[in-house]
Amino acid sequence: MAEHNHTVKLVVFDWAGTTIDFGSCAPASAFAKVFAGHGVQVTDEEARRPMGLNKREHLVAMLSTEEIANRWHASQGRAWNDADVSLMYDQFVPYQLEAIKQSNQLVPRLLDVVRSLRDDNIKIGSTTGYFQAAADLVSIAAKEQGFVPDANVCADDVPKGRPAPWMIYQIMQKLNVFPPQAVIKVGDTVADIEAGRNAGCWTVGICDSSSIMGLSYEDYDRLDSEANAKRLEATAAVFQNAGSHFTIASIEELPHVVSQINQRLAENKQS
Repeated sequence: MAEHNHTVKLVVFDWAGTTIDFGSCAPASAFAKVFAGHGVQVTDEEARRPMGLNKREHLVAMLSTEEIANRWHASQGRAWNDADVSLMYDQFVPYQLEAIKQSNQLVPRLLDVVRSLRDDNIKIGSTTGYFQAAADLVSIAAKEQGFVPDANVCADDVPKGRPAPWMIYQIMQKLNVFPPQAVIKVGDTVADIEAGRNAGCWTVGICDSSSIMGLSYEDYDRLDSEANAKRLEATAAVFQNAGSHFTIASIEELPHVVSQINQRLAENKQS
């Protein structure tokens, strides 16, 4: 199956919020702590809005919003600068590493999905906006739970992280997979979708565990059916507005998407 250009050969997953750390709780909590240390309170939604970017770029994106910039000025008596970003990034690193230790469970049914993909001779890659030490930590936690991608790339490995396509291309190079039409990028943030589109890949947004949904598994599980449906619909709309080819409620739907893409590829080859 995987030997032909008209089938999917590679799925590139994101880490937090997609394959591990349901709700992407570790990064959000770390960003909130960093800002609180400078007398600036940020909401969970504000901390999550730039999710998927390189973590230094994430800090810049937060500080660049008018609301947070105003709060910073009120607290510090001046506008933020590059030195502040460097200091905050250095402070962020230990917060992030500690948060990962507390939020490192694989998302439900991931291993079943990966097994299904590999049964179809599909290779598995992973990319992340995490810096190297954080990426190593989640890789170790995932391995202990039975998930080991065929290749893994983090933001430190490329000139620019998402939404640039370089991490995806590096995975493709490592695993000798081409063309991009044989690759699916799966993620839980707008940056994931943008990176996949920029790479020329198929893109899939996962809703239930995503940073956009922003709920831990326990909080998500407590939603009643109406609230669940509304939040899934709102999350899917964000992915669709970002240009995602597919949105799925949870990762267990991914094999069905692969089948749909394979059918489209086969039809395109025949036409």
